[in-house]
Amino acid sequence: MADRAPLSFLALGDSYTIGEGVPADGRWTHQLAAALRAEGIALDDPRTIATTGWTTDELAVGIAAAEPVGTHDLVSLLIGVNNQYRGRSCADYRGEFHTLLARAVALAGGRADRVLVLSIPDWGVTPFAAQQGRDPAQVARELDDYNAAACALCEAHGVAFVNITDVSRDGDGDAAMLVDDGLHPSAAMYARWAQRALPVARALLTAA
Repeated sequence: MADRAPLSFLALGDSYTIGEGVPADGRWTHQLAAALRAEGIALDDPRTIATTGWTTDELAVGIAAAEPVGTHDLVSLLIGVNNQYRGRSCADYRGEFHTLLARAVALAGGRADRVLVLSIPDWGVTPFAAQQGRDPAQVARELDDYNAAACALCEAHGVAFVNITDVSRDGDGDAAMLVDDGLHPSAAMYARWAQRALPVARALLTAA
């Protein structure tokens, strides 16, 4: 594949996709693209449609505003933490995520097997959450519900779902895994997400 024209990559999401507080090459999406190139898969760095604070409905508006978006060889989607943070219901998230998932598949040229969804990380274990007085157990329960809904929709539509929530819970209490705001992941944490996503993305891009 290295001799072919580079494959295109579109990354959709919120602060976890834009990489709040880290340089572009520290984002999990850029680290994933670099890892795939190191394996001989010619994949461009992603075009990113993401903004810190976006919810599912705001991402949908952002995608529409970015037209023409075109179609891409790989599309990633990671969204929902701000829905939970703002206290929105899981039912609302499920419906809006379903719409976004269909949009992601369309942006992958109708190929569900070229869409990669990451689970929502658990911000409830961070110092920021403690400073806000948030109950980490409640945050975890709500995010687990969100992620279960997203995973079920991905399975129903043949879309790859990668769980990185356990990775965030294992490392977000470590200062080295966060940027200075005590909330957003550092490039080191994003590297762990990229490594978790790597074999899945490799399989998507090398399948016939």
